[in-house]
Amino acid sequence: MSIFATSTSAFFERSTQSLSALRSQAEDLQNQISTNSKLTKSSDDPLAASQLRALARADAIGTIDTAAANRATTDLNLTDTALNQFATYVTRAQELATQAASALLPPAQRASIGSELAQIHNGLVGLANARDSAGHALFGGDSAGDAYQINATTGIGEYIGGGSAGQLSLGDGQSVGRSLTGPEFLAFKDPAGNPTDLMTVIKNLSDALAGGAASTAATASTALGSLANGLDAITTAQTVVGSRLSWIDLSTERQQAMSEARSSQQSDIGAPELGSALARLQQLSTVLEASQASFSKLANLSLFDFLR
Repeated sequence: MSIFATSTSAFFERSTQSLSALRSQAEDLQNQISTNSKLTKSSDDPLAASQLRALARADAIGTIDTAAANRATTDLNLTDTALNQFATYVTRAQELATQAASALLPPAQRASIGSELAQIHNGLVGLANARDSAGHALFGGDSAGDAYQINATTGIGEYIGGGSAGQLSLGDGQSVGRSLTGPEFLAFKDPAGNPTDLMTVIKNLSDALAGGAASTAATASTALGSLANGLDAITTAQTVVGSRLSWIDLSTERQQAMSEARSSQQSDIGAPELGSALARLQQLSTVLEASQASFSKLANLSLFDFLR
């Protein structure tokens, strides 16, 4: 009697363990399919888990680099738009200076040109204090405040910003300037080789023309050379900004390619082959159902069933 009880107990224990193992395998496969991951815990495959963590860290860094590239793109686009407006102001100033260079111009019209040039000067100061995507001075470098202010004595806009526009990381040791400082494109040399800036040229010409005297025609004629140099400086700055935007595009494409490569690698390492997993799950489900049915029948058998 004791042997029979022990054998029966062992039969039930072995059967229960077998069914539990099958059920556990089926649950693991279901979890892999639902999570699209072969690893439920690091101990399942320590090497693969380590590789996946490294790829996840690279993805996180890539996300930060992409955000920096997007900010740089936004700020450089704002810079490019502002430079176009600067060029428009200078072109209009050239038109006005050309008119004022005529000695036959009536004094009232000459004074009117001076007034419009004063408005252009103020417009340049306002534009030079444009804000970037973070609300800081676009052309003020690392300064927290405005880039330019009106000098109380001369009335000329003067630079009060920082010395550098700052760099933004694009990843892999690459970086790009997010903008330009005002002096990088508003300061230049006049035809005589003397340093000057756009604000000074336009404000001085405005002041000279304000009285309407015919003698200021020569001043206007001289200012045309400086305005041409100023426009060249702005055009050069536009080229710099355009090259930076192209560099960001290349960097972004590289980051995208690397992200896709990491995604493919993560799939190869951690994702199950869906077709095989589904087929294996179906197989286990069939075996589990058959095993449960067999166990149920065997568990209900009695010796008396064979003695009838």
